Amino acid sequence: MAEGRDNYRDEIFSLPVRAGKRTYFFDVKATRANDLYLTVTESKKKYNDDGTYFFEKHKIFLYKEDFEKFSEGLSEAIAKINELKNSGEYIIKEGEGYERRTYDNDYSSDASFDDIA
Repeated sequence: MAEGRDNYRDEIFSLPVRAGKRTYFFDVKATRANDLYLTVTESKKKYNDDGTYFFEKHKIFLYKEDFEKFSEGLSEAIAKINELKNSGEYIIKEGEGYERRTYDNDYSSDASFDDIA
């Protein structure tokens, strides 16, 4: 095994993106077979009851065969969000029916994974 190998994962490129209270890390890595893949990590500072803090992290792995489909899906989802923002309202499924909601452009969300059902 080559020097500096990290458990079959060599880091090629790392880009931290700070966005509000979160930081996203886009890391390009290589397998032992020299296949490239991407990890996307969300990191957010959380606090314990005693005031000490820790970083909560969520990570996804994207492999080269999925790059195009993932990129297309992400682009489509972002385009839909922008379309809904511009229309000012959207409809969600609520139980057996549907509910119309108004999008507030001035609203800033600090949604957590617990909020996403």
